[in-house]
Amino acid sequence: MITKKNIAEKLLAYLQHRLSSTELVNWAEKNLMEGCYEDDQFHTIRNILAQLGLADVKAFGLEFQDCEAIMQKLGYTLEVKALSVA
Repeated sequence: MITKKNIAEKLLAYLQHRLSSTELVNWAEKNLMEGCYEDDQFHTIRNILAQLGLADVKAFGLEFQDCEAIMQKLGYTLEVKALSVA
């Protein structure tokens, strides 16, 4: 069963470069087709998976602002932090 937390974890992995855009899109498409979602969040989850599934299409893409909006729909806030590499 796909929950809002599952999606947030995948999107965060993508933003942290632990998951490629292709892997994120494939995961979203696969789970969009399977259709087993948290009942009370069905529409939110389905719509977000559909958006992520289209992220590999140039006309749709997935920008940081899109990720922020998705995370807010999931009940999370993104925080950006810069760390020194030296």
